Amino acid sequence: MDYNAFRHFADSWGLLYMFAVFVGVIVLLFLPGAKRRASEAANIPLNDDHPLEEERRT
Repeated sequence: MDYNAFRHFADSWGLLYMFAVFVGVIVLLFLPGAKRRASEAANIPLNDDHPLEEERRT
């Protein structure tokens, strides 16, 4: 596959692929339960995790 063929393939199918990914992300955001998942993901840094065993000893 030479550069021109790759460029033609990327121009035609790359845009379609990026659009499909964009639509997929939008659909996932509006599914039922998405607010709960987003809220849980947003609170990950605030969770009180237990330190690893190695960190407890030092």
